[in-house]
Amino acid sequence: MVLLSFAIFLAALNFSLSITAFLGNVVILFALRKVNSIRPQTKLLFRCLAVTDLAVGLTTQPLLAITFIPGAVEMHIILKILSYQVSVSMGILLLTVSVLTTTAICVDRLLALLLGLRYPQVVTFRRVGLLLFFFWLLSSAVIGLRYSTGYVETARSILIALMLLSLLVSLVSYAKIYRRLRHQQRQVQIHVPQPRPQPQNGEAILLNIARYKKTVSSIVCVQLALVFCYLPYMFVGMLLTNRIIPPTAWGLLFLRATITILYLNSTLNPILYCWRIREVKQAVKSTIRQLRLC
Repeated sequence: MVLLSFAIFLAALNFSLSITAFLGNVVILFALRKVNSIRPQTKLLFRCLAVTDLAVGLTTQPLLAITFIPGAVEMHIILKILSYQVSVSMGILLLTVSVLTTTAICVDRLLALLLGLRYPQVVTFRRVGLLLFFFWLLSSAVIGLRYSTGYVETARSILIALMLLSLLVSLVSYAKIYRRLRHQQRQVQIHVPQPRPQPQNGEAILLNIARYKKTVSSIVCVQLALVFCYLPYMFVGMLLTNRIIPPTAWGLLFLRATITILYLNSTLNPILYCWRIREVKQAVKSTIRQLRLC
């Protein structure tokens, strides 16, 4: 009885989160069209992240919710099996792209800091597009590996490995950004006390550094939300793969509960964009006003 109640609760929760994820990311995609302060290369990465989150809300979460709905009719059981298979495949595809894109945004901010004026020549819109195309191909390859080997654990292990690798790359990027910003601030503080017009240049650099730090802090919030949502799945997935948790009805339901937390990230991202990025927040308000008028 407790197992059944928990399954119904997870089904209702996934249906609710699918609606918020879909609507939130549709608004973000419309709002990003109006934001001019973000470079096209970086905006493309944010759009890709929003598209994957939107697809999670549109396809993966409703299908996952169907697998929780109890029923004994044979046709219903077939529907649940098909829903589970499609949900797992779509989940692997979208989550892999989402993790890799979030990491790419961190690396993009590091390159913007290191390259300076050379950034538009090195990090072009076309190269970013090719990188995202590679992410989708890699994610599709993980799904192909799952079905070619026949083992869910194989795909799960690869997904967890990619998550850990992406987290490591992001941490290294943030550490380098922090060190570089501290170095630049020291350099500016040394030169600011000098006669005119040097203070004005120093103040302009400090203003740019402050603006850049705000952008990076916004991306850090998105990354922390991703870690918060993904860690339970990674932990329980490793325990199930190594048979520390037996694959019983409760064990598999517990794993799907962590997948629900994982998909929560698709709802949190639009909220974080509006909270942390002022330009996106203003664009979202403008978009909502237009929708009300319509």
